Amino acid sequence: MRFGILGPLRVGAGEATVTAGRDRTVLAMLLLRPNRIVPVEELVDAIWEERPPATARAQVQTCVSRLRRRFAQLGLSPAAILSDPVGYAISTEPGEVDADVFARGVEAARAALAADQPADARRHFRNALALWRGPALSGITSRSVRRRAQALDEQGLTALEECVDVELRLGDPAEILDVLTETMARYPLRERLRGQVMLALSAVGRQADALAVYREGRRLYAEELGIEPGAALQELHQRVLAGDLALARPQEHRTVPVRVLPRAISDFTGRQETLARLVKEIEEDHTRVQLIDGMAGSGKTTLAVHLATALADRYPDAQLFIDLHGHSDREPLLPVAALAALLRQLGVPGDRIPADVDERAALWRSELADRRAVVVLDNAASAAQVAPLLPSGPGTLTLITSRRRLTGLDEGRPSSLAVLDPDEGIELLARVAGAERVVAEPEAAAEVVRRCGCLPLAIRLAGARLAHRPRWRIADLAARLAAGPDALSELVAGDRSVGQAFALSYAQVTPTAQRMFRLLGLHPGTRLDAVMAAALADVPMSEAQHLLDELVDVHLVDEPEPGLFRFHDLVRDYARRLMAEPARATERSAAVERMFNVCLHLVLLASNQVERSASRASFRRPPMLRPDLVETGTPPNLGWLEENRASVTAMVRLAEAEGRYDYCWQLAFAGWSYWYASGHPDELIEAHTIGLRAAERLGDEAAIATMHNYLASGYHRVARYAEALASMELALDLRKRLGDPLGRAGTHKNVAAVHAILGNVPAALQHLTEALHIVRREGHAAGVVAVFNNQASVLLSAGRLDEALALSRQHLMLARTAGTLYDSANALGHIAMARARMGHGEPALRRLRAALAIKRRLGNWYGVGELLNEIGVLERMSGHPEAAMSLHREALLSMTEAGDRSGQCASRNLLARALLDQGDAASALDLHRRVLADATRLNARYEQARALDGIARCLVGTDPAAARAHWVRAQALFSEFGAPERFEVERLLADPE
Repeated sequence: MRFGILGPLRVGAGEATVTAGRDRTVLAMLLLRPNRIVPVEELVDAIWEERPPATARAQVQTCVSRLRRRFAQLGLSPAAILSDPVGYAISTEPGEVDADVFARGVEAARAALAADQPADARRHFRNALALWRGPALSGITSRSVRRRAQALDEQGLTALEECVDVELRLGDPAEILDVLTETMARYPLRERLRGQVMLALSAVGRQADALAVYREGRRLYAEELGIEPGAALQELHQRVLAGDLALARPQEHRTVPVRVLPRAISDFTGRQETLARLVKEIEEDHTRVQLIDGMAGSGKTTLAVHLATALADRYPDAQLFIDLHGHSDREPLLPVAALAALLRQLGVPGDRIPADVDERAALWRSELADRRAVVVLDNAASAAQVAPLLPSGPGTLTLITSRRRLTGLDEGRPSSLAVLDPDEGIELLARVAGAERVVAEPEAAAEVVRRCGCLPLAIRLAGARLAHRPRWRIADLAARLAAGPDALSELVAGDRSVGQAFALSYAQVTPTAQRMFRLLGLHPGTRLDAVMAAALADVPMSEAQHLLDELVDVHLVDEPEPGLFRFHDLVRDYARRLMAEPARATERSAAVERMFNVCLHLVLLASNQVERSASRASFRRPPMLRPDLVETGTPPNLGWLEENRASVTAMVRLAEAEGRYDYCWQLAFAGWSYWYASGHPDELIEAHTIGLRAAERLGDEAAIATMHNYLASGYHRVARYAEALASMELALDLRKRLGDPLGRAGTHKNVAAVHAILGNVPAALQHLTEALHIVRREGHAAGVVAVFNNQASVLLSAGRLDEALALSRQHLMLARTAGTLYDSANALGHIAMARARMGHGEPALRRLRAALAIKRRLGNWYGVGELLNEIGVLERMSGHPEAAMSLHREALLSMTEAGDRSGQCASRNLLARALLDQGDAASALDLHRRVLADATRLNARYEQARALDGIARCLVGTDPAAARAHWVRAQALFSEFGAPERFEVERLLADPE
């Protein structure tokens, strides 16, 4: 055996081990489940429990690396520890882990007993038990490890007790008496073990000692548990007193099986994988308490009943079920009443059931002590309700369902039930409504499931409506469900409804949490954080977090990631229905105002990390309503914007719908720099189109000009150049009439960018000169930084390298004092590009990589793609076409992420050049031709010219005439906008060799 866990952790031959505490915990967790992936999250929990550091995942990786090195030192394969995107696993063969050898030995012993071969059974038991060197994984204190190790210890004790029965049956009690007595001293409350000691003592003629063992046990049970010994032990005591000489043969403990599980529904659908996973985990880890929580209607009870039924053969003595009414229109069942009901299910007469709850709990545990039983505690209200009902016997499994997360229980493996996936939802709808109807209307069926949010109860009720209305089409129900909050009224069947299920959960939380729940329904996004919750409810952050936790605990709100919360669609509809009551109109209006205000200021703070434009500086923002939420704590960054991107766009839509046109256009403006730099042009266009409508409704010409200016940038990104220029001309006219010089400078800068992409370098430089004149006159340093950036880019494209380099150096100096990290990265990149084109490859490469690192950190995907392309060109020019191809492909992905279609053309043109240099002229030609078609459609004239040049280079060896024709067209375009490539094309036309 290579690994030992039946005692202190042992690795390799002899007594070798792993000494570092965290490494021991990681290895123990892997060995407890060999050949199965253990998620990193479980390893983190095992090491640090409730307080993992921010670097926890990296530290786990370090532990694994150390373990692999230790394996190598001990002559084991480091590759035995496998990595997976989810976590780690240890690969073992049969017989390499002592716990596996033990389990196989016990299995063989039980098989021998079943075949009536007790001598063979004893041999197998003895060999298996000899593997134990002490308590499993002793010395490792991790609670996760200890919980699983205790399950192993329980298996060892059970095997020992079974072995003792065989020894007594074969008449060899003296041989095992010392081991039995020692084990009983360690586990004095195990009745079966105490009874076996009494049997062994009686069998060797030591009746007085057997009676003393009973008396000591009775005293312990009274002091520790407050109960009398169980019926079997009392009967054994009487037999010892009577001098019954047949004591050497243990009496089989027989009970009448009890089966009170509800009937498992026949159309159980969509939880097969979850069911199989839970069965496997319970069987392999010997779980004693399984918690199943989830939102109302998620199918917790159905799953628990099917799970109990699937495991019934392992628990043949009793299969019990009780509804604790934790979330129903009845009062939750008190533990004292629940215990009485459970005891009656076991057949305990009413006159034997004590009145005191502790005495009932003790009797309940005693009755189950020697039974193999599965108990379903359904619909639990709290940990306090459940704790007295938990059996203590080794052969029991308790399944607990609740809408709450029962974090107060000391024992139990939690499993939160999610909604079904869409395919499972459609399958459930087909089972309830009829498969032939679903097959006939697959799209409508999918829409019904989507409108039900894949919630099993909602789908089941929708299916029931269809089943009882055979003339309805599924599309009819889908249309009804599409009617917004009123959709909940469609999800009713008899006395069951989705709305009622939600209402019961809602009633379980405090009034302040109920108010928070209602207000959260006003948030239009898919996710929100505690800051927005605090804004909506107008409470401090700490209180908002507490209330959110309360809602998460009853699954009215979900927390998919730490600190981020979301609603199920139907739960949101329920919250909005509550908030729509006329009496709450004033509260609703104030909450929406606070939400818009806090969101606007947070987005402005985060966006300022990307751009500090003249327009942004002159923006008259409304006063902060909750400065404590905006200005305290860690400032929002680009990561925050990415997480809340969809919510910001949804806020713009909601502001228009609410008639809050001021916030509507301001929110669009606030988010512009992020949408633009991070490559979300479609959202930029949508938000600014809505913002433009809002500004026009307000009649605010300054806002209209701002919306036109920034809407144009979105058109620019998606190559709608004519619309971009039209919007910018409108913005220029308005800003001139309004006397807004800084706004006019910003628009000049943007007009220049479009002219540059169209190849009109003189026009671009003219607009940039005008913009620079304005921002210098106004003394706006950040505006100068922005203009310098665009000027350098245009000068580079025109081949005016000395001017571009000098300007970029000025740009970098100014950016470090008046700009942002984004501005510095732009300047650094332009310096590198100029030096690269001057032939200074090595220093250029260093600066390009430095700028690239900054752009990656900022999530500026257009900038990342641009810099990757520049590095790729340097690699190609250095004779490394394969490296260049890899870089250009990565650049293409970045440009695609940025939504920049002209940038995509540039990346593909450069990729084709690298293909040609590698000798693949056919692939290069095909790619250049496709780029030419796309660039022509986009009117991206510079990329058209580069594609024509590339096609000519591909054809020059096979079709010189065609190559020349393409070079002529390329030269005309390059010359039109003064691109430096025109000189190279002239040389090739003169001497194509």
